[in-house]
Amino acid sequence: MTTAREIMHAGATCVQESETLEDAARRMSELDVGALPICGPDERLHGIITDRDIVVKCLAKGKDPKTMTAGMLEQGKPITIDVEAGTDQVLRAMEEHKIRRLPVIENHRLVGMISEADLARRLPEEQVGHFVEVVCAAH
Repeated sequence: MTTAREIMHAGATCVQESETLEDAARRMSELDVGALPICGPDERLHGIITDRDIVVKCLAKGKDPKTMTAGMLEQGKPITIDVEAGTDQVLRAMEEHKIRRLPVIENHRLVGMISEADLARRLPEEQVGHFVEVVCAAH
């Protein structure tokens, strides 16, 4: 059975709740990613911020990314998956919640992220096709 650990991109880089959206955007650019996990001072996952969040919830509303923090965009408890969860559980979570990125947790700590690209690289075409149909076609 393939597990979340085998699918994920290990070593996800967090942006701290207290960091500005400008800092988050710069880090996304440096890492060539479209999303970053938001972590608190306890180094636990508190949310996820996307490049789209920065544009829609900050820039488009005339807010200043130099003063607005990542923590200001946190919304509810993030959906996560245990590192030992199987492929079916990973896909079910992402499809049920219609999310394109899934944080992977081990012992209450963030250890990686699963993205659409990770699914495409590691899962059979049929499973990826169904995921795209359910999650991506809905947007």
